[in-house]
Amino acid sequence: QVRLEESGGGKVQAGESLMLSCAASGRPIDTYSAAWFRRAPGEKRDFVAAAHWSSGTIYADSAKGRFAITRDYVKNTVYLQMNNLTPEDTDVYYCAARDGVASRTESSYSYWGQGTQVTVSA
Repeated sequence: QVRLEESGGGKVQAGESLMLSCAASGRPIDTYSAAWFRRAPGEKRDFVAAAHWSSGTIYADSAKGRFAITRDYVKNTVYLQMNNLTPEDTDVYYCAARDGVASRTESSYSYWGQGTQVTVSA
């Protein structure tokens, strides 16, 4: 069992940065893949970034060059550093975990956090 709790969301202006945190408990983060998804109201979750600590990281095209997924093994925490934010990045961001390699597929993730709101104003 893996429990995930996101934090770090907030309101920023376009061009600014935010770092989201996902505190994990139950199992060490190097035993599974972790990912970030986002969802606008009434929409499905969209993939942002994922990492398996031996097979590497993958990013959505919209995140490449601006976002970075990293981890702190000591704190058992996964991060999403988001730079050069735009109003189109406004969404609720979710942390997720799955056994096996990193995946872009929402349905392949077994564990989810409650989400953290990111709002970017023009």
